[in-house]
Amino acid sequence: MSDLTKDQLRKQLRAARRAHVEALPDSIRGLLFHRPPAPLLARIGDEAVIGLYHAAPLEAPAGGYARFFHEAGHTLALPRFAERGAPMTFARHSDPYAESDLEVGPFGMLQPEAGAEALVPDVLFVPLVGFTPALARLGQGGGHYDRWLAEHPPALAVGLAWDAQACDALPTEAHDKPLDAVVTPTRIYGLT
Repeated sequence: MSDLTKDQLRKQLRAARRAHVEALPDSIRGLLFHRPPAPLLARIGDEAVIGLYHAAPLEAPAGGYARFFHEAGHTLALPRFAERGAPMTFARHSDPYAESDLEVGPFGMLQPEAGAEALVPDVLFVPLVGFTPALARLGQGGGHYDRWLAEHPPALAVGLAWDAQACDALPTEAHDKPLDAVVTPTRIYGLT
């Protein structure tokens, strides 16, 4: 895999992710990613602002984590883009059940409304296309999370992924930010 370009890897990994998710029975898929694992929770302070993402259909879902952290009293934040060329920011997400505080953003994804309070997460859960056991991350290709992580290093940056997204190696560049952990339905990578 490491001889492929990032774009070639993204195409290959998206196909593997699609096949993996589509092969999961709905009854099993509905049980996954509802509660963060205990070793991860042990690293998150009670007052931490939790940054999550609104998952695309085949991404590892983050909604269960949003509801869990909301019920535990944490402040939640989701990515927000003022426009397509604008930097990614985070804003308060107060309704992880009905999502009544979200609107469609410039990339077609749900995001906090324009008037939502800007926040900087202490703990950030990130989507990904691929990852390695050494915690390298391959994202969608826009560089939004790498830029945000470089400017606002959180106490903990955690990827959520399906097991099929694991790679032995990924091509990395100086601007690619590694994660502190990756959680899949069967494993936790990192958090030694």
